[in-house]
Amino acid sequence: MKSKQLLENLEFHDAEPFAQPLLVDQYSRIIRWMLKPGQQVAEHEVPHSPFYVVVLKGHGMFSGRDGREQAYGAGSLLILEPGELHTVHALDEELIFVSFMQAVDSMRSNRTGGEIGRE
Repeated sequence: MKSKQLLENLEFHDAEPFAQPLLVDQYSRIIRWMLKPGQQVAEHEVPHSPFYVVVLKGHGMFSGRDGREQAYGAGSLLILEPGELHTVHALDEELIFVSFMQAVDSMRSNRTGGEIGRE
């Protein structure tokens, strides 16, 4: 068994949100996201897997298929379908969440997952 402390050794970047891979293997991608206040993740999708988000700390605005933003905070579980476009932005505090997705053969090992949304 392996374990990770999800709220220790946090790393925030000034220029953009930081997506830190916690587990990337042939089966799954588990990524810890750290956003400073006001930072956002551009619209993107995870085309071949459901996408699960667990908010650990802070509050953020998340949008899914309908494009409407909704506020979610610590303790929230978000469930997105394969291919569902989504965005997130941190409000006035640091936002930390973990995302879970299934790995597929087409994912490159050096990527955290997802694809930028269509214009």
